[in-house]
Amino acid sequence: MSLSDAELAISAAEAGAAVVRSLYGKPVPRYDKTSVDFATAADLEAEQAILDVIREHRPDDAFLGEETGLSGTSDRTWMVDPLCGTLNFAAQTPLIAVNVALRVGGRDVAAAAADPISGEVFWTDGVRAQVNDQPLTPSPDSKLVDFNLDPPYGDLLSVIAAPGFAERFSPRVMSTSLACFWVAAGRRAAYLSDGDKRDSVHFAAALAVCRTAGCVVTDLKGGPFETGEGLLVAADGETHEALLSMILRGR
Repeated sequence: MSLSDAELAISAAEAGAAVVRSLYGKPVPRYDKTSVDFATAADLEAEQAILDVIREHRPDDAFLGEETGLSGTSDRTWMVDPLCGTLNFAAQTPLIAVNVALRVGGRDVAAAAADPISGEVFWTDGVRAQVNDQPLTPSPDSKLVDFNLDPPYGDLLSVIAAPGFAERFSPRVMSTSLACFWVAAGRRAAYLSDGDKRDSVHFAAALAVCRTAGCVVTDLKGGPFETGEGLLVAADGETHEALLSMILRGR
């Protein structure tokens, strides 16, 4: 069966999600990465399931997985985060995602992310951005702003403490890229993260979907995301401008 790149991204993400869902709430082995970070058997088995699907349909493409690294050489590279929110998964907190994106010539041209718990699949073929069969429509109406709180925290904490933030927005911390997709879906007004996310398997699928959906995507200085100076995803220009001004005032 011939699949388009977007269809393959969806199939691969769903295969990974099936593995994660089957292991959710069960005791699984953990493998320490650092003193505060680890992978689980669910991460490893989901990544293998994704790789198997991609290898079946695109055997000549390269594959960059969070757990297994880079394999193959091609200008077409599949960027895979098999379980975004591993700590949530281990704590039986149902805020997790399985992310798959295809990068061609430095541009993410197709992507999908499956939520193993809700069954939703967010995807883009570079023209459309949808959740399952429904178009994604960003909206600031929720007034909820999600933060990815990683050290050193400075810029993001200054936003929460900035004059006017509490009157306009309400902060949330989901600790998964699922929050980015929720901006595209109108469930979050914005998402902010410190750190260099340019070539991250955690964010490739989310940013592809958000950009196609019409979200405003920049770094934390308002410049191109590709500078590596953090990440700001906003549902609309007004929200982006408001949050950016709070960031810049706090510096």
